[in-house]
Amino acid sequence: MRPPRFWQEDGAAARLLAPAGALYALAGRARAGLARPYRAPVPVLCVGNLTMGGTGKTPVAIDLIERLRARGLAVHAVTRGYGGTERGPHRVDLRADGAGRVGDEPLLLAAHAPTWVARDRAAGLRAAVAAGAQAAVTDDGFQNPGFAKTLSLVVIDGETGFGNGRVFPAGPLREPVARGLARADAMVLMGAGEAPPFDGPALRAALEPRLSGISLAGARVLAFAGIGRPEKFFETVRGMGAEVVDTESFPDHHAYTGAMVNRLLARARERDLTVVTTEKDMVKMPPSTRGRIWPVPVGVVWADGGAGVERLLDRALPGAA
Repeated sequence: MRPPRFWQEDGAAARLLAPAGALYALAGRARAGLARPYRAPVPVLCVGNLTMGGTGKTPVAIDLIERLRARGLAVHAVTRGYGGTERGPHRVDLRADGAGRVGDEPLLLAAHAPTWVARDRAAGLRAAVAAGAQAAVTDDGFQNPGFAKTLSLVVIDGETGFGNGRVFPAGPLREPVARGLARADAMVLMGAGEAPPFDGPALRAALEPRLSGISLAGARVLAFAGIGRPEKFFETVRGMGAEVVDTESFPDHHAYTGAMVNRLLARARERDLTVVTTEKDMVKMPPSTRGRIWPVPVGVVWADGGAGVERLLDRALPGAA
């Protein structure tokens, strides 16, 4: 979905939808109260957020996966597979699965660790443990009461924060801020911005491009993205020294058609532009676009060099400290 503009303003539309937001929050609380969470026999690290749309959860999840692997652990990822048809539990096969079946984010995760798509996250964790996982990282699932978390990190976009502060559909929140932060073990503020009051570790991080072998400095580009905030990607490309001549924004998890992609390539060809997109969007491009569209991968850079997240891992992993 594309976030409506009124989510950033506490105007008439937000106030009109406030009762529906209260019901949504109440339903979430009731669901949590009735749940009997599955407790996996291995550490489960959950990377979530409090708002609809992208905040940088998947890059943080990948960062945790790589840190766990560096500690010698067999780590698996578990995720819902938003945008795909697979209900799971299903282990992602990069040779056979496409975004239409498993979603875009699982394809990114599967390049770093065995990844399970499961609408029932508890079932996904069981499958991961049965397959030999010594630790699991869940991309999203913070509001899912069906499984217990050893460590929960809430990722917050430093620029947009919590929008108008109202719960969906009146605003971007999945649940009230106070209730969500009370369950979090740590907060990750992505980018510049003021951190909300929080009684726990508050880590600062940023997403930085990680291109190898090519440079966009001085390039004239057409940039497109189907993520929570496409304009954030466009700013990233400008920060790499490119001249962003043309842009196209799509909703998060957008399902591209061949006609859409061909239209973008034709637009770029008419003006002799290099076409760039996010790594998340690139996994949904047909093979024929390789060499014609350049993905721009991003990674997490921690303000403290990663010391804070390593301390959190020491606490979460038995015998690590």
